[in-house]
Amino acid sequence: MSMTSSTRQVDGVTIVDLSGRITLGEGSVTLRETVHDLLSKGQNKILLNLGDVNYIDSSGIGELVSAFTAAKKQGGELKLLNLTKKAHDLLQITKLYTVFDVKDDEAGAVKSFSK
Repeated sequence: MSMTSSTRQVDGVTIVDLSGRITLGEGSVTLRETVHDLLSKGQNKILLNLGDVNYIDSSGIGELVSAFTAAKKQGGELKLLNLTKKAHDLLQITKLYTVFDVKDDEAGAVKSFSK
């Protein structure tokens, strides 16, 4: 199953709804291109909604870190929303849970971005 993404705007924050698998190949490329496209348009407040992502491999984790770093370099913020238990556990194991700002509530997550 490949990954799909769609974007929407809420109060100046771009929410990227991801669905499928973030894995080596198509999934990580889709994520990378989506984030870089948003940053190139000056949309640097990005919330990745991972509620429908059912699998992330090490390459996918690398892509999340890369997206986070790219947003930071542009003076932006990238946060994660609605982690599945598997994704949550993966971030705990890799100690990346302390790096990412992870939210469970979309409205609260949107408000958490600096104005």
